[in-house]
Amino acid sequence: MSTSARPWKIGLVGYGEVGRILAEDLRAQGLAVSAYDRKLDRPDTAPALRAHALDHGVSLCDDAADLARDVDLVVSAVTASQTVDVARACAAGIQAGAFFLDFNSASPGAKQQAAALVNAAGGRYVEGAVMTSVPPYRIRVPLLLGGPDAEALCPGLNALGFAAKVADARLGVASATKMCRSVMIKGLEAMVIESFSTARHYGVEDAVIASLQETFPGIDWEKQASYFFQRVIEHGRRRSEEVMEVARTVGEAGLTPWSADGTWRRQAWVADLADQDVFGPRGTPGFARSADWRVEADRLLAHTQPKEQA
Repeated sequence: MSTSARPWKIGLVGYGEVGRILAEDLRAQGLAVSAYDRKLDRPDTAPALRAHALDHGVSLCDDAADLARDVDLVVSAVTASQTVDVARACAAGIQAGAFFLDFNSASPGAKQQAAALVNAAGGRYVEGAVMTSVPPYRIRVPLLLGGPDAEALCPGLNALGFAAKVADARLGVASATKMCRSVMIKGLEAMVIESFSTARHYGVEDAVIASLQETFPGIDWEKQASYFFQRVIEHGRRRSEEVMEVARTVGEAGLTPWSADGTWRRQAWVADLADQDVFGPRGTPGFARSADWRVEADRLLAHTQPKEQA
């Protein structure tokens, strides 16, 4: 990255929820931001992305390599399955010395593969582990950095408004922290959906919640359940891919990922139902926005009981 006093040019690969939030917060500082997302090539998804970019002054690029040619910092914020492919694509154009911040929820092994591609092309790869949901925190979401160049990037990121800290100079440590946390967090989401929907079927949801409230009095189970249903319905595809990486991480440790396997399958199952508009069309005011999780559970049960019982 240039050491001159000029503002950084930042490129975002992935213009989904996270990419758009980062774009908004960076553009609010007057920084030059460009973006690329493969959904820009699809007529059903491109118009909304182009409208957002126009509204916020974000330049759109034709592909990832094109984006990487003229920025000081590439931020990769895509689904876990694209992690290595995006690193490969950006490596074809990345400037010597430019940073590549990998925001993706991928296994340590995937991050190491991505790093090898970027570094071989002259870039400086830094893994990033996002430690909680981005929307409430926006650019200040807790972020762990890893890799030999993490220490060099950290001050610049924080000057831009990020809340980053270095986890370790070794690649994979930050991601392992994220993955192990996700065994619990994403697993809890899947368990609540499975438990509460089943309880709803049998008419025992109030008794189940009362029991949970007694055991874990610090959790508002009604509110938490509604939040879990909303997040998985809206983002189950991305979450399921992340938990596949979690399962891979568990496997790399020598354990059979029974819990993680069940979690990604449940998350993907909900995502499949969302794709069928079981919960209403995406983007409509009522989509996954009920303050009562029972509304979504009833939709789920109405469309899936025969298949589940088969």
